[in-house]
Amino acid sequence: MKPYLKYFKLNLMTGLQYRIAAYAGVATQFFWGFMYLMIYAAFYLNNTAQTDFNFKSLVSYLWLQQAFLALIMTWFRDQELFDLITKGNLAYELCRPLDLYRFWYAKLIAKRLSAATLRFAPILLVAFLLPEPYRMHLPPSWTAGLLFLLALFSGLLIVVALSMFVYLLTMKTMSGTGSMLLFGIVGDFLSGGVIPIPLMPEGIRQVVEFLPFRYGADFPFRVYSGHIGVVDAIYGLCFQWIWLFILICVGNVWMRYQVKRVCIQGG
Repeated sequence: MKPYLKYFKLNLMTGLQYRIAAYAGVATQFFWGFMYLMIYAAFYLNNTAQTDFNFKSLVSYLWLQQAFLALIMTWFRDQELFDLITKGNLAYELCRPLDLYRFWYAKLIAKRLSAATLRFAPILLVAFLLPEPYRMHLPPSWTAGLLFLLALFSGLLIVVALSMFVYLLTMKTMSGTGSMLLFGIVGDFLSGGVIPIPLMPEGIRQVVEFLPFRYGADFPFRVYSGHIGVVDAIYGLCFQWIWLFILICVGNVWMRYQVKRVCIQGG
């Protein structure tokens, strides 16, 4: 694991250098955060249907979504990996005496972590200082806060494992545009990025809750708000690691298969 950890550290330190891009991202995420709050405030004000997901829980859900967007967004793309695959430089990667899946996996985790590290603190600071009802609140207990951190970290691993399929598919099709768009749009909806899962119609919600996408974003944020209790959160953590094991196993098998049949552009 030593070379993968070093590669992870290298990419993490490199990502932390892009502070101007991070500050621009913070401003953008504040805009989207306030816009979503206004939309859902109007929705709750005029909605007559009953829901156990109150506006207070939703506010924390939305601010966490913006603060940790870099960790959970399904439409995140590493252009360097796409270029490696489509321009033929993948040949150099295959010459390394390392497991390619772990190598790329470590890089994608580092990229997301570095981006989130630069952005989450100012967003949360402002969110906690806002007036009611738009103020973010602390989790209901220390246990819920700890479970949230564990769930968020596990969710990051799941999102990266899912995103690896985009690059594997690109190795087969030699174009990442279609797979990236499909994964970004569908994955964002299934993870609660478009509509929080508790607000979805019952039939759709049952299907979405069965899939692994919700464990990347929706599950950790609902644990934080207290909408998912401690016992259910512990069960959810177990399901997170089951899904993570399945996704990594499938990804490794596909990577070994694809490496044997990969097409190197340019010759």
